[in-house]
Amino acid sequence: MLITNGTFFKPSIFTLIGIPGLESVQHWIGIPFFISFILAVIGNGLLLTIIRSERSLHEPMYVFLAVLAATDLGLTLCITPKMLAIFWLQSSEIHFASCLTQMYFTHTFQCMESGTLLAMAFDRYVAICDPLRHSAILTKRVLLTIVVVVTVRASIIIVMCLLLIKLRLNHFRTTVISHSYCEHMAVVKLAAENVKANKAYGLFVAFSVLGFDVIFIFLSYAFIFQAVFKLPQKEARFKAFNTCTAHIFVFLQFYILTFFTSFIHRFGFSVAPYVHILLSNLYLLVPPLLNPIIYGVKTKQIREGVIKMFTPKNIV
Repeated sequence: MLITNGTFFKPSIFTLIGIPGLESVQHWIGIPFFISFILAVIGNGLLLTIIRSERSLHEPMYVFLAVLAATDLGLTLCITPKMLAIFWLQSSEIHFASCLTQMYFTHTFQCMESGTLLAMAFDRYVAICDPLRHSAILTKRVLLTIVVVVTVRASIIIVMCLLLIKLRLNHFRTTVISHSYCEHMAVVKLAAENVKANKAYGLFVAFSVLGFDVIFIFLSYAFIFQAVFKLPQKEARFKAFNTCTAHIFVFLQFYILTFFTSFIHRFGFSVAPYVHILLSNLYLLVPPLLNPIIYGVKTKQIREGVIKMFTPKNIV
């Protein structure tokens, strides 16, 4: 690592400090984070196992749910182990290449989660607005295409963030990252060079991915509610709406956390730094924890799968 003009030239090691201002109590904060991590791994692992083993769940709705569970599992595994190592073992150093790798997978899984929620909204739209053609529209080939598009879109968009950092930013004012994981803007702000292109691209990603997905999710539900309210029987309306409630809860908690965190990050100048970091951590850790619980409570087939998995086979 070279130090020129008071800046670090192409540093190979960065330091993650965890939660600035709360360093003395981070070992206690790590306890609920660890519990959330274990529950998220178990919950999403159970979802994947049940959907894979039950042939009756090999339908579009559950295929997308499996993709969501895999995405949540990947997101949790990306950030929590290193975060707990910082909190409990003071293992705060991270190689620049490892930092970029963590950044890539963290933000890629975030974009994939948003795209998967949009795909799930499309599935509910077809199931309610055009039920007779649901199986003809969402064929196995179409499902595979949607999953590939969601994955490739996220991968390409996020890899550009890394390239802009790798190719444009060489001089850094400090190598200390005031965060508990390698978040894009947390790293960009350390640069001692012009970062307008990096910031502009970060905003482009936020609006082109999250903004695009939110608009089309709301459009889907506008058509869904219109179709539901046209149903003649109250029981039919309730049954149709009930198939959407789990997805509504999941996408609302994901996007509310997303936009609230983004708003605080960009406009909450009077908010203490540790609040920013805690909200950023909760934004990534809460959805993987809650999504399996929401679908387990609201979906009869998932509940039955869990009961079947933990019921001894010799008991009839």
